Amino acid sequence: MYPHQIHNPLAITPDDFERLALTAFDALPPVIRKIAGDITIFIQDFATPDVLREMEIEDRFGLLGLYHGIDITQKSIAWVSPMPDRIFLYRQPILAEWVARGDETIEHMIQHVLIHEIGHHFGLSDDDMHEIEDETR
Repeated sequence: MYPHQIHNPLAITPDDFERLALTAFDALPPVIRKIAGDITIFIQDFATPDVLREMEIEDRFGLLGLYHGIDITQKSIAWVSPMPDRIFLYRQPILAEWVARGDETIEHMIQHVLIHEIGHHFGLSDDDMHEIEDETR
């Protein structure tokens, strides 16, 4: 499936979404990919009820992505984590947001979520993240 052929969110299977997410990550500016390091990306249809409850989000479509780990500003040089840092992309909410906005590609929507989740990892401000997004357009 070629990105320019994607018009119908129902046609985007979980496997297609995973490929789109990997392509979106690969299209991020090289410096962002480099600093992201060994972050693992997981695709789920929705956040778990426990995650939504913990974040005090009532609508399961209300969370597009989540960084799970210790942000780099909180780690010491000797930090050893039992689990790799992870980014969860929630497919159904991202697709719903893409349809609702109607003014960008699904690839850009996924990139937007990735940039913000990676930004949380590195303690970037919203302004920093918006500047990075502008570079990817």
